[in-house]
Amino acid sequence: MAARLLPLLLVGLLLTGCNPFSSAEPMMDEYVERVARVLELEPELSELPPASNLPRRRDRQLPMPELDMGMLDFLSLYGCELQYVIGEKNSVMGKVMQPLNRLRYELRFIEAGAECLPDISREGVKESLEEAIASKKETLPVVLWNATWGVEEMETLFTLAKGDYPVAPDGNPVSDLARDASQLNETAEQLLNGDLSPSLDFVGPVQQRWQAEYRAGQLINSARLLVARLEDSSALLEQRIDGRPLCLDGKPNNQSDIVQNMFFSVYIEKIQPYMSDVRQAKRQLIEPLERLAAMQDDVMPSEFEQWYQYHLADNGSHSLWGRLDGAMTEHTRLWQTLLEQCGLRPQA
Repeated sequence: MAARLLPLLLVGLLLTGCNPFSSAEPMMDEYVERVARVLELEPELSELPPASNLPRRRDRQLPMPELDMGMLDFLSLYGCELQYVIGEKNSVMGKVMQPLNRLRYELRFIEAGAECLPDISREGVKESLEEAIASKKETLPVVLWNATWGVEEMETLFTLAKGDYPVAPDGNPVSDLARDASQLNETAEQLLNGDLSPSLDFVGPVQQRWQAEYRAGQLINSARLLVARLEDSSALLEQRIDGRPLCLDGKPNNQSDIVQNMFFSVYIEKIQPYMSDVRQAKRQLIEPLERLAAMQDDVMPSEFEQWYQYHLADNGSHSLWGRLDGAMTEHTRLWQTLLEQCGLRPQA
């Protein structure tokens, strides 16, 4: 019995593996092929729009201005919690702090220093501490940038090496990442507005998820794929619209029935749901990450800004996402124009 079932299972696996609609790239390639076939044209697959990984960490991280070590040693002699904070920074581990721990240290320094001020009677020492606190507050945006966009984990989140965003996924693949991004934005905004009270306890687990996930990079890949294949299909639609009419005198015929059937069975049932999934995930994840960068534009490195404008910002034809919006809009318009020749115009 088992021997007879094995060939059937293998056939089933082969058929599943040959389903072009199970993943994004074969689905979009197949779509272009089918559009060409029903329009009796030759398909051409263009190169995907360019994209790149995050700039190198050394180009993303900002140099941290340091307080004079003599001043730190001087202040550490005056007790208070500040003594222990400075002691940790001067330890071996403190000298190689990861960006998130450095942010924690800067916030602890500011808090401990403010608490220590009333206990200092010597005027010169008090002035030195006030200057140190002011300096820490002034450079906090730099520390925050390094603890968000300067961390290694962000590179995994945006890697382009993990393929496209999944087709018809179970659940919402970006739900946790979207929640993280929203919470991180709220905290970053508070810090930049001078409210230093938010807890950073949640940030470590967030960055661990970045290290384990790669959805932002997948969305960028899918945007590139959609742009290329929608533009390829649009070129075919435009070629047929400008050439031999699909229908004469607005009357449907056998070919228009085939075209309309493909429009509904492939474009409406397969392609549009995937475009909708990508756009929804973009709103949930890419847009909050874009805001996380935009709110820190005062310190954004120039190398990162170029990457940001193309991969995150919705900047018209100059950005990947603006180009995708344009490709989707134009593709819908061309389908409407073609089917209108047969009195079959679909509604947007």
